[in-house]
Amino acid sequence: MNHALKSKNVLTPDGLKAAVVIIENGLIREVLDYTADSGIDTEDFGELVIMPALTDTHVHINEPGRTEWEGFETATKSAAAGGITMLTDMPLNSTPVTTNVNALKKKTEAAINKLYVDCGFYAGVIPGNSNELEGLIQNGVLGFKAFMIHSGIDDFPDVSEYDLRKALDVLKSMTDLPLLVHAELEDVPDSENGMKRAQYDECSFKSFVDTRPKEWENKAIELLIKLCREYDYHIHIVHLSSSDAIEMIRSAKQEGLKLTVETCPHYLYFSSEEIADKDTRFKCTPPIRDTVNREKLWDAVREGVIDFIVSDHSPCDPGLKCFDEGSFEKAWGGLSSLQLGLSIVWTAAKERGFTLENVSKLMSANTAAFIGLENKKGKIEKGFDADLVFFDPVKKFIVDESELFHRHKITPYSGRELCGVVNATYLRGKKIFENGKILSKPEGEIIFNHQDTKSPRNIFEI
Repeated sequence: MNHALKSKNVLTPDGLKAAVVIIENGLIREVLDYTADSGIDTEDFGELVIMPALTDTHVHINEPGRTEWEGFETATKSAAAGGITMLTDMPLNSTPVTTNVNALKKKTEAAINKLYVDCGFYAGVIPGNSNELEGLIQNGVLGFKAFMIHSGIDDFPDVSEYDLRKALDVLKSMTDLPLLVHAELEDVPDSENGMKRAQYDECSFKSFVDTRPKEWENKAIELLIKLCREYDYHIHIVHLSSSDAIEMIRSAKQEGLKLTVETCPHYLYFSSEEIADKDTRFKCTPPIRDTVNREKLWDAVREGVIDFIVSDHSPCDPGLKCFDEGSFEKAWGGLSSLQLGLSIVWTAAKERGFTLENVSKLMSANTAAFIGLENKKGKIEKGFDADLVFFDPVKKFIVDESELFHRHKITPYSGRELCGVVNATYLRGKKIFENGKILSKPEGEIIFNHQDTKSPRNIFEI
């Protein structure tokens, strides 16, 4: 089926311009001047920005096993409502965790007929599973994830330097899929962890931040850079929080190492000074830090030291957030924001002089390239999937939890005024969301790497 979409503001690789996007069989066939006669049915979106749909490469969907926290249906509906057409699911907190081929098959089977947008999967690296990595590569995972500190899930234990080396020995020999790492190293006893234990208050957000000092991230990242250099392998630092690590990351990139880095909306939008004691909606690890730290992260985004922005959507059953008790020590660590990411980032970014083109690159083109889809998603260009979001960058709204498609509606953004509204989302040329409503059946696809031997792959350059 052929059709055309037009707007006076189409975000192309050459910038915003008035254009007509011709769609044929789910792909972008051509991008024409706004005044051109397409000769086919054309829908005019006026001043709305037509931009590439987002790819979010850090999402905890939790199905199977913890679907009561979040599942494929609710997560992918939320994605569609947020202008996202491609997700990559983390190997925890589902049961079983995705650390072997059988678990991956259970994951993919659980997703059948539930995906409203496309979805791919990472596999886990844990102690003792290096013999599973080859099979996981051959079965299509998009990368591997490891934790250098307890993950919060006992069946996904943290790795040592020895374990990372064992995994890199295997990965280096047969693939170039990225190794994503939660970079924190607990290197001091709890009693000396940033404060004297007698001063610790489990309901104090300041106390919680003090128990996850920047030094934990810094030391972990220092080790990862060393391994990246030694193995000449693509290592990716997830959810960077510590601005103190920026200089060593910058130096590693200038050296030409295959190192990439992400951060998340909550580290760029919130600051620790504004978070009240007992408000465990804000608990995540690493923690949200102070205003000075936040602005240094923005500087690193501007410079390209941080490569892209993803949600780290990590929901749970509300009871696990310990709202009544208000204990940051006991509460589950993770924020829900999948549906709101574009608006959150645009709200904060435009105040700092970023353009919509900048934001699109950070949340669409660069994230798509990270998982090997640089020739398929993330751009409005001939031959790409017609994955599009229709965005009003001026309109403001108050976050209303009742309008979220997440399984659980609780989010620290509740009641916040954000700028930028997703009016509609198209997946391969078909409208799947418009004006607060899901319009399609679950027609998303599982995206595999189709890679069983080592082959050259683009690591994007900023």
